[in-house]
Amino acid sequence: MFSTNRMANEQPLNTTDTSLDCLVVGAGFGGIYTLYCLRKLGYSVKIFECSADIGGIWYSNCYPGARVDSEVPVYEYSLEEVWRDWTWSEKFPGRDELRRYFNHVDKKLDIRKDVLLNKRVVKARFNTETDHWTVTAEDGTAVQARFLVLCTGFASKIYIPKLKGLDSFQGISHHTAHWPQEGVELKGKRVGVVGTGASGVQVIQETAADVKHLTVFQRTPNYALPMMQTKLDKESQDKMKPLYPAIFQYRRETVNGHRYDKLSKKVFEATPSERILHFENMWSMGGFHFAIENYADFITDQASNDELYEFWKRKVRERLHDHSMQEKLAPSISPHPLGAKRMSLEQTYYEVYNRSNVELIDLNQFPINEITPQGVLTADGVEHELDVLILATGFDSHTGGITQIDICDVEGKSIKDKWADGVATNLGLTTAGFPNMFFMYGPQSPTAFSNAPTQTDIQGEWIINCIEHMSSNGFTRIDAQVEAEQEWRNKVLAFGSMTLVPKARGWYMGSNVEGQSAFLQMIYHGFKLIKSHAGKAVEPYNFMGGVDVYDKSITECAAQGYVGFTLT
Repeated sequence: MFSTNRMANEQPLNTTDTSLDCLVVGAGFGGIYTLYCLRKLGYSVKIFECSADIGGIWYSNCYPGARVDSEVPVYEYSLEEVWRDWTWSEKFPGRDELRRYFNHVDKKLDIRKDVLLNKRVVKARFNTETDHWTVTAEDGTAVQARFLVLCTGFASKIYIPKLKGLDSFQGISHHTAHWPQEGVELKGKRVGVVGTGASGVQVIQETAADVKHLTVFQRTPNYALPMMQTKLDKESQDKMKPLYPAIFQYRRETVNGHRYDKLSKKVFEATPSERILHFENMWSMGGFHFAIENYADFITDQASNDELYEFWKRKVRERLHDHSMQEKLAPSISPHPLGAKRMSLEQTYYEVYNRSNVELIDLNQFPINEITPQGVLTADGVEHELDVLILATGFDSHTGGITQIDICDVEGKSIKDKWADGVATNLGLTTAGFPNMFFMYGPQSPTAFSNAPTQTDIQGEWIINCIEHMSSNGFTRIDAQVEAEQEWRNKVLAFGSMTLVPKARGWYMGSNVEGQSAFLQMIYHGFKLIKSHAGKAVEPYNFMGGVDVYDKSITECAAQGYVGFTLT
């Protein structure tokens, strides 16, 4: 083992003399798993968590309607000591139940004793003489650790576009990810929501019936799918639990990390009647069945994609009473390929727009000119007066959670500067020049095309096995080779170019971050480098070859002695 201070787990961390085998940043799914597994193996390990409790996004996401969009038991730990005596009440649990779940996780695994809360990491430096990281929190707390594991998540840095006059608004304003834990009273208020991504859809459908008036500011319609929520009981879950190990293994063998997988058949290999019956079946099953368990080429062939869009459009328009609303929410001509942006799950989202107290502003027609003290002024000269302004404007995803920390390589170059001209990682787990540093659920892994528990199993297992391999063989340092990360980057871009994803503006491509001009200039074939106004490269940020292919790739790397890495 590496540590010479076996009492580190019992000591307060307040000086740079404190030494650990591993420091984990973030107490969400990945961070908790890493802490628990390494601790069981005898390593000294702590977590620095920026929030006031464990759970990652399921602590910070407390806005009205917050709910997971992957069904259980896929969306939970595969650790039997956790799932054996846990029972869910719904197929798609809400935020409150997920909070109770993480309390259960803590009760079973005794996590909180090794988590330092309200510790936002701001700086990390690697000492080439000792092969240790010195990591510093915002309050000055520092620790030295052999390994640094970043479990910051893909959506830990919020994004708010530059809205003129935002600070002048005299009402209440919050980003959904920074919603007050005590909540905000919305009943009887005039509420505006900017953005119709996942959090926008959820807060809109949750609050429309209670507010006096709801104004939704939409840039791009969300191709939302029916959740088909169902209640669950203990008896049915107990009967299924003998299958849990197979379910948890199978999610690693599918393209998207779920219990179901895409078809081998292509859209136009099926007869028209076969297609419509399959579409109807997937639609009625709810969740992501329609997006995942569908024909093999719908995300790679435009004509095939158009078939799915026409079906989706018809289903949505049937629920909308007004033709102009139909055109705004389910346009005659698709503004981007279906599935090229994250599809949200909804329960009553489209019925909301049939209400007399709900207004939808198309920002492509009437952009926001400025935020005024009283509300939002759009380009048609209308001032939409508001009491509450909700910013459902998303995140600087994939890289933002990592690059917001001042992390420098062995030569003093920051990771933010390294990735400014395009992300370079080896296996979506490490990056050259930053030895003994790993990250989970970040760039160039299946992140947005999977779910956190599945990724936790795959990447967490790899990291833990790597540390064990080093310990057993006397290695103290591991670093990705530049050639290997270039090869992995090429593979990520190649898989991305095979899909329709680059045709859509959004966080899959990093083009949501003040990047429309960049996006419009982007050359689809070859991914000529374009930067957003914020200096973020516009390119595929996800490994799109499939969860199964990714799992196999990183497992083979380890089996071959960590080829593509230098161990010393």
